[in-house]
Amino acid sequence: MTESIAHRGPDGKGHFVDGAIGLGHRRLAILDLSNAGSQPMTTEDGRFTITYNGEVYNFKELRSDLQQRGHGFVSQTDSEVVLKSFVEWGDACLQRFNGMFAFAIWDSKREALFVARDRYGVKPLYWSQSNHSFCFGSEVKAILSHPEFGTTLDKEALLEYFTFQNLFTDRTLFKGIRLLPPGCFMNVSGKDDVTSTTTRYWDYAFVEPEAICDEREYEEELDRLLQQAVRRQLVSDVDVGAYLSGGMDSGTITALASRQVPFMKTFTCGFDLRSASGIELSFDEREKAEYMSYCFKTEHYEMVLKSGDMERVMPKLAWHLEEPRVGQSYPNYYAAGLASKFVKVVLSGAGGDELFAGYPWRYYPFAVNRNFDTYVENYYKYWQRLVDNTVLARLFSPIHGEVKHVWTQDIFHEALRLSGPVPSNSQEFVNASLGLEARTFLHGLLVVEDKLSMAHGVETRVPFLDNDLVDFAMQVPVRSKLANLGKQPRIDENEPGDKQGKYFSSTRDGKLILRKVMSRHIPKDVSNGAKRGFSAPDGSWFKGESIEYVQRRILGDESRIYEFLDAPTVRKLVNEHLDGAQNRRLLIWSLLSFELWLQTYMNN
Repeated sequence: MTESIAHRGPDGKGHFVDGAIGLGHRRLAILDLSNAGSQPMTTEDGRFTITYNGEVYNFKELRSDLQQRGHGFVSQTDSEVVLKSFVEWGDACLQRFNGMFAFAIWDSKREALFVARDRYGVKPLYWSQSNHSFCFGSEVKAILSHPEFGTTLDKEALLEYFTFQNLFTDRTLFKGIRLLPPGCFMNVSGKDDVTSTTTRYWDYAFVEPEAICDEREYEEELDRLLQQAVRRQLVSDVDVGAYLSGGMDSGTITALASRQVPFMKTFTCGFDLRSASGIELSFDEREKAEYMSYCFKTEHYEMVLKSGDMERVMPKLAWHLEEPRVGQSYPNYYAAGLASKFVKVVLSGAGGDELFAGYPWRYYPFAVNRNFDTYVENYYKYWQRLVDNTVLARLFSPIHGEVKHVWTQDIFHEALRLSGPVPSNSQEFVNASLGLEARTFLHGLLVVEDKLSMAHGVETRVPFLDNDLVDFAMQVPVRSKLANLGKQPRIDENEPGDKQGKYFSSTRDGKLILRKVMSRHIPKDVSNGAKRGFSAPDGSWFKGESIEYVQRRILGDESRIYEFLDAPTVRKLVNEHLDGAQNRRLLIWSLLSFELWLQTYMNN
């Protein structure tokens, strides 16, 4: 099991076995590179043992507190601080951690296992349970290495994925294997029969403040928290770099970090656009990234992707991702591979859009509703990113009898998880949308980023998901993030790349307070410019240079997807894209991903 995830920790390995419990660990050494930081790690009295993945950025403050309470330390790691924090505070320790983590602690006295995951789900933790065994790991493949757990497709999860191009529940495409939700912990016990309970200790709660402050107060506090977040996440005993897309989120992270790390290393992936057309001609951000690198004096590295690079990497991508999730992700795999040649830790700008309303076209059409039920129904229809419900029914006709009981609108409703009263005005509906997207869309992005960076032994950190910054962002009034527009341009989610840029150029709306604060640190033509999404020109490539690949993989008679999906429906939808009648790039990517997943994990 440990060897199956060796790529996540190339710097060492360890095992702990005590009767019925076995813990394994692969080490990516970031703090205290000595053997004192090796895991699994056991307390001096032998009672508690931890296996841990992640970084708790406030570990030095917690360590000082624990020392005052009588705890001793033999390493300089945050791993030992997490372990001693659990000894001191039990599950309440989770409320004190500011960082990203997934860990398990064995209590030999009580013969009980405690398993936990960070607030936002930056670090994954999968688990599976039978009558007599409980199995967990940072990736599914660790569980699949155990002889008691096999590979069977979860058809309900497949329907969920092809509804949202994501999984909103804790299901995976592997039947019986679950992903512990963000902000949750589990208690596992039992000698003969294993029992487990899951408890939520944190959740998003976007709300309008009871008393709205002066705008300048919000701006000053946001500036302070941004700088604090970046400073916290630079803690490391190895080199730290940053992804630099040329946009304002990654640009601001780089600008703030470069003040403390001279000649910081930055990384950008660009795209060969010779076969691109239309809006995709603007997808290569190397020129903007080079400009930002010049401004902040970074040591900058780039690579250029072509259509053949997508085709070449798909088998590796399927193996590392373990199941498809949001959007085209292979550029992230290449970016992490580039970064891994120079650093072990890289900063990402993820989270800024979800916290500060960077997707206005997703909120405004649903900000005015007759009631909450209307909001749910309309918003659910919008989040059917691949095909609508009528087409979905035809698409799943080969297995309809096995999934007809699944109501994906109920799944969508559950993901909203209101933290307060039912929304009754535009601001409250927007806040409900922000909470949903943080729990689902952002979580999907984080899972993908972790898998693809750790595939190369690189740790990705997300300064926007600093606890203090998130707590503040959820209390910022909607009016500080969005303007009150009377006209909103319609945006198609299948439109690649530049949706934010198109929207902002016509409305000057979205992330308003963040743009103001960022303009203090990065050039104004970047902070006030139209953001470009990190997308390849797949729409053009799918019907151009990669058309033979698409036809061979998902239109051929040997395609495995037709064991579960209706062939005439698939071929009709794909041909609409190839003929230029409809943009189906998201669906084609999902079909390719599912086909490669079947070939990778369902061969036996």
